[in-house]
Amino acid sequence: MADPAVLKQLRESLKGLETGGFRRRPALPFGIPAIDSRLADEGLRLDALHEVAAGTSDMADDCAATLFLAGIAARAWGPVLWVVRRRDLFAPGLAQSGLDPKRLIYAEAKDDAELLAVMEEGLRHRGLGAVIGEAKRADMTATRRLQLAAEGGRTIALLMKRAAREGSDPIAMPSAAVTRWRVTCAPSTPLPVAGVGRPRWKLALARQKGGEGFETIVEACDATGRCALPPVMADRKAVAGGTAPRRAA
Repeated sequence: MADPAVLKQLRESLKGLETGGFRRRPALPFGIPAIDSRLADEGLRLDALHEVAAGTSDMADDCAATLFLAGIAARAWGPVLWVVRRRDLFAPGLAQSGLDPKRLIYAEAKDDAELLAVMEEGLRHRGLGAVIGEAKRADMTATRRLQLAAEGGRTIALLMKRAAREGSDPIAMPSAAVTRWRVTCAPSTPLPVAGVGRPRWKLALARQKGGEGFETIVEACDATGRCALPPVMADRKAVAGGTAPRRAA
């Protein structure tokens, strides 16, 4: 019989060849224990669909949700496909959240149905680090197709849900997404002098499979795509004996 250690090493070598030398992580952590510890997968599952919506119809919240998506994609591996309905993405803004424009592939869809189809095709390609789309209507069937397309790969699927009509809740409709988030602007970091400090967001996990929802305040993504706990919150946890570094590792 072959040595079990040799067989194990062979399996690991074959696995590396099958994935192009990459070892697929099961999840993409935020690097903030206060958030990762409350997620069922200790991060965002890479082979899954995640939905994000602005907390209100205000343009500032819409931008915050967009930058939140950019930060997640920035921390994923490889090229990123971003499918849009309108040409309103601002590349320098995405870069400030860590997403290098050189990694981006843009696709423009004529309607939500075409957008979801392009996303599905991108997920099945297996050569992308993230696939992002922005849609008003994506029912259970459509989101289930995206979830199935993502499963078994290492391409995270990110769907930004926009309100179908004024005052409606973008993530009220049933969905197959593993996590569903709302992002709302919060008062920026105070400065000792006149000016505007680092932006802050209220992240609300409205739903997750295998866990409970929660809300927290974070400082917006930096140039590496990482959020951070505000200093007061981080200091409070440190005093209480917890481990909550201000910036993600």
